[in-house]
Amino acid sequence: MTLDQAIQVVRESLTVMLVLSGPILVAGLVIGMVVSVLQAVTQVQEQTLSFVPKIIGMAIVAILVVPWVATQMIAFAQRMFAGG
Repeated sequence: MTLDQAIQVVRESLTVMLVLSGPILVAGLVIGMVVSVLQAVTQVQEQTLSFVPKIIGMAIVAILVVPWVATQMIAFAQRMFAGG
């Protein structure tokens, strides 16, 4: 394996990781922003009010995207084992 091939494998691995974690992170971001706006409007500054909805929302999204994530991971593994 040449240096260029190794760099390509690392680049593709990082890209796949970012794509697969994207939906869960976006869900956490959106839920966090909504809860923050609600806290600012109502002036309720409870820490668990922002933490619990994010955890629940991210868990729901993670469960919903499992088939897609599995498909992407299998395709990536097949590309890596095939050597291209």
